[in-house]
Amino acid sequence: MSDFNKDDYLNDMEDAESLKNDPASAGSAPADDAKNADSAKPADADASAQAATDADTADNADKSADAGSDASDTDELTPLGKAKKEAADYLEALQRERAEFINYRNRTAKEKDVFRQHGIIDVLTALLPALDDIDRIREHSEMDDSFKAVATKIDKAFEKFGVEKFGVKGEDFDPTKHDAILHRPDPTADKETVDAVVEAGYRIGDRVIRAARVVVVSPQN
Repeated sequence: MSDFNKDDYLNDMEDAESLKNDPASAGSAPADDAKNADSAKPADADASAQAATDADTADNADKSADAGSDASDTDELTPLGKAKKEAADYLEALQRERAEFINYRNRTAKEKDVFRQHGIIDVLTALLPALDDIDRIREHSEMDDSFKAVATKIDKAFEKFGVEKFGVKGEDFDPTKHDAILHRPDPTADKETVDAVVEAGYRIGDRVIRAARVVVVSPQN
C-alpha cells in the first residue's frame, strides 16, 4: 500500500476563486432563471395592453355604427322621401295637438255645465220661500189675473233652465223625492200615497234640489 501524500492531494483540489468564475458551476442556474423571468414580464404587460386597446377600439366602432345608422337612413332618402317623412312627422304632431284640444274642449264644456247648474241652484234656493208663497196663494184661489201671469212667467223661466217641479196629491210615496212630515193611517189604503203637498219639490235632471214635503197616507196595519 502506497503512502498518503498530503501535499499532492491539496494540489489536485480546485480553489474557491476558480469555482466562482466557472460558467458551468451550479450558481449560474438561478441567475439565468431570474433573468428569464424578468424578460417575460414586459412581454406579458405588452400583450395585456394590446388586448385592452383592441377592446376599446371595438366598442368605439360599435357606438359609431349605432350612431351613424340613423343618419345613414336619412341620408339614403331621396329628396321626395325626405319630404314625405317630414310631412308624416308634421301630420302626427298635428293629430296629437288636435286630440289634446278635443279633450280640453270637452273638459271645459263639462265644467261650464257644472258651473251653470250651480248658479241655477243658488238662484232657485234663494227663491224657494217666494215660490212656496205663490203656491199657497194659487191653492187658495186668492190670485188675480196679473199675479197669475207673473207666477206663470216665473215657472216658465225655471223650466227653461231645466228646473222641474214635482209633488202631486195621490202619487205613490217615494222616500228619494218625498219628505214625509206626517204619516196618517187609513184603513182603506193599501199602500203609502201622498195625501197633501205642503211644499213642492224641485229638481234639475236626476238631482233633487229639495224634496217635496208631504203628508202621507199609510195602511192601517
